[in-house]
Amino acid sequence: MHGREGIGRRGGEGVEDPLAALRRRVDEIQHAGAPAAGAAWGRLALGAPLDGALGGGLALGALHEVFASDKGNGAAALGFALALAAGTQRPVLWVRQDLAALEGGDLYGPGCAAFGLDPARLIVVHGADATDTLAAAEEALRHAALGLVVVEPWGMPSRLDLTATRRLALRAERSGVPALLLRSAAEPEPSAAVTRWLASAAPSGAAGAPAFCLGPPAFALELARNRAGPTGRWIVEWNAHARRFTPAPRRLAAAPPAHRPAASQGPARADGPPAVVTGAFDRRAG
Repeated sequence: MHGREGIGRRGGEGVEDPLAALRRRVDEIQHAGAPAAGAAWGRLALGAPLDGALGGGLALGALHEVFASDKGNGAAALGFALALAAGTQRPVLWVRQDLAALEGGDLYGPGCAAFGLDPARLIVVHGADATDTLAAAEEALRHAALGLVVVEPWGMPSRLDLTATRRLALRAERSGVPALLLRSAAEPEPSAAVTRWLASAAPSGAAGAPAFCLGPPAFALELARNRAGPTGRWIVEWNAHARRFTPAPRRLAAAPPAHRPAASQGPARADGPPAVVTGAFDRRAG
């Protein structure tokens, strides 16, 4: 225990109350290695609306997590993860539990490219269960050449407890690679994450166009935990070209048109960005 006396162990000045010692140890686990250590590696700029609360951007070398604000906003949480992946110029490794891909669908290369993430920089690894998924993420966080490791388990597995998140945080701190826990189908629980985000979809529309027209991806983001500064809520749009979030303009709600033209039935284009690199992870190999 790094020279510390164990809980309830007798020292030279008497006996420490076991309950007080337990509370102290839990507090150490929850606060150890958080913003100060992670911030030493620098920050990933997200855009002016968010960077002010984050002290200049998302801390590298640290663990972060994003939850869907409710069951219907899993796509918004995934979109936020894609935005963070697009913001780095280094390779991104995305570890997905098989059930997450079955429930949420595969990552689509052309869609990633439209979001600002070059599919050539994205490597997807599939884990059979939460144990394999976390093991693959820990291994990936050893490699400082990566720009981000996204960890996407499904649901609320018992394997993903405070100790497991602490291990991820320590790996990120040592390598300088940020880790993002994507929890699309889970409820917030104790973890070692430096920041916790709640994501939901927000109305989107092109500038100068009617409100029912499609525009940039828009998010309602809540920074529910921030160990480096204040929390807050924002309505933002994702600029895929600048790879930054910008404040979403206020729009008046409008009813959709009575008639909508039929979708084009033309053939799909054969050209396009390269496919996402995928592979399976087996912790028993080697």
